[in-house]
Amino acid sequence: MMTSSYASSIKPADMSASAPLSIQGVSKIYHGKRDWFSRMTRKATLDYTALDDINLDIEANTFVSIIGPSGCGKSTLLNIMAGLSQPTTGTVLIDGVPITGPGPDRGVVFQNYALMPWMTVMDNIRFAIETVNPKLSATRQKAIAHDYIELVGLTGAEDRHPHELSGGMKQRVGIARALAIDPQILLMDEPFGALDALTRGFLQDEVERIWEQQRKTVILITHSIEEALLLSDKIVMMTRGPEAKIAKILDVPFPRPRHRELLDQQPAYHDIKAEMELHLSQETRAVEESRIRRRAIA
Repeated sequence: MMTSSYASSIKPADMSASAPLSIQGVSKIYHGKRDWFSRMTRKATLDYTALDDINLDIEANTFVSIIGPSGCGKSTLLNIMAGLSQPTTGTVLIDGVPITGPGPDRGVVFQNYALMPWMTVMDNIRFAIETVNPKLSATRQKAIAHDYIELVGLTGAEDRHPHELSGGMKQRVGIARALAIDPQILLMDEPFGALDALTRGFLQDEVERIWEQQRKTVILITHSIEEALLLSDKIVMMTRGPEAKIAKILDVPFPRPRHRELLDQQPAYHDIKAEMELHLSQETRAVEESRIRRRAIA
């Protein structure tokens, strides 16, 4: 519950406030080195196709997880959605408008926190707000930042610097900063990957709670089957790279709000989990077998 004396800056869930996202024919090729110096020094490399013809429509206000073996281009795809990287072919649309670069309609939560080390918790969040809304008064910026600090449970830590925070607290700051600009879409790139199991579970529950309040469109990159099943409405399973594709999209039928201790009692839970485990096992095994073959040839 908000205890601030001013009106809360956090909007209640609005099912019309978010936006649909459409990925249409997206491929990403990293071109190899073919210049004369690379050829002369025998360091020329071939092109590498990370993603091949990705097509995906994400409805507004839904939580979508993307899962797949290491090296399948999950983060590459998320960077394209964030506007941090451009596709070689294809396009990504938000509300029918092509993405041409980063924008305030998308908030990003990175795995490595990406906080300004010289700034306090409050200032890290205020910096994002000021960047997007420079005309807001300092008082209003601070009010908005305070609300999101409270939302993620960091009240009392406003004046701490990142080196004074645990990994879980740093990631809370990252989540608060991404939400404070009020984006239509929240992109999360393995945000809990560097955390211990207990902290990871606690933050997963916090993200579930915040999503119930905010109902943003969320795209989560993850390696965790349990995490995807807890948080998602849909799960996108990727094939191995190179030329990674979408293998299958699973619907997650579990009612919300969700509680991890009860989730495995849902009738379809074990079937969906087993299908995901089989897919990841097969794709990962194929990656390892390919590596062994390349080493043998070399």
